[in-house]
Amino acid sequence: MIFGQDVIHGYRTIFPIPLGEAASWDPEAVEAAAHVAAKEAAAAGCTGLSRPWWTSRAIRGGAGFAEGSGEDPYLGSAMAAARVRGFQGADLRAPDAVLATVKHFAAYGGAEGGRDYNTVDLSERTLREVYLPPYRAALDAGAATVRRRSTRSAASPVPPALAHDFAAAPRMGVPGIRGE
Repeated sequence: MIFGQDVIHGYRTIFPIPLGEAASWDPEAVEAAAHVAAKEAAAAGCTGLSRPWWTSRAIRGGAGFAEGSGEDPYLGSAMAAARVRGFQGADLRAPDAVLATVKHFAAYGGAEGGRDYNTVDLSERTLREVYLPPYRAALDAGAATVRRRSTRSAASPVPPALAHDFAAAPRMGVPGIRGE
């Protein structure tokens, strides 16, 4: 059983929000901060931590602004991989390691108007080139779990993670997602 916790900017020790960490362009510092959060959370009984990895274009505020690493896919990818390494360490069986959960798959940071739970309208190219790279980086770094986000938007009853043709995920090169 996984006892998870959202860890946006630390567990007990507070670090800058992900956007602030990303502004440092220092993945090693982000990895170190994630490791501190993992040690503290593991000591409290958590076995998994959720931390955003998305590329966000929700500049008007909301969760996308505070929890994302900005809108640059390269920087978001570097930060995602660093957080996975910091949370999970070299050995998930270590007492200071916790499962890293990639959230929120996928394109949640592109919610219209920067509003939580709002619809996401984007092309396959934008999905591939802007939103998927940080998820790929997190999964390539060994992230143990993935969490998708659903929507409460009355405008679209389909969750953003499913609104795009995710039957096409294997051909998009999304690691760990196999289709028939």
